[in-house]
Amino acid sequence: MTDYILGAVESRFADIVWDHAPLTTAELVKLCSASLSWKRTTTYTVLKKLCEHGFFRMEDGCVTVLTTKEEYDAYRSGKYIEESFSGSLPAFIAAFTKDKTLTEAEIAEIRAMIDAMGGK
Repeated sequence: MTDYILGAVESRFADIVWDHAPLTTAELVKLCSASLSWKRTTTYTVLKKLCEHGFFRMEDGCVTVLTTKEEYDAYRSGKYIEESFSGSLPAFIAAFTKDKTLTEAEIAEIRAMIDAMGGK
């Protein structure tokens, strides 16, 4: 995956692929027609662009995932923290929780994540 942030429409398209892959290009065209009201050419244009950016692969009429939604979300989150909080996760958490009270369950879940990370 390259240093690329999906736009709103590209995100909707990517969600379709992530939810249904692997799938044929014919299936993708039908899904995009139904969900986005796109023509076949629009579907192929966006697919080609996202293949070039390393999100998906189209080979022999089959579309597969190269970058998962989880990988992309982690990348996007890291990029946001880097740009908005100089890469400081504690500063991000402080800003996020400033006006929000965490439940005991949320606190326990965050502690468990930190403990699982150890020295990573």
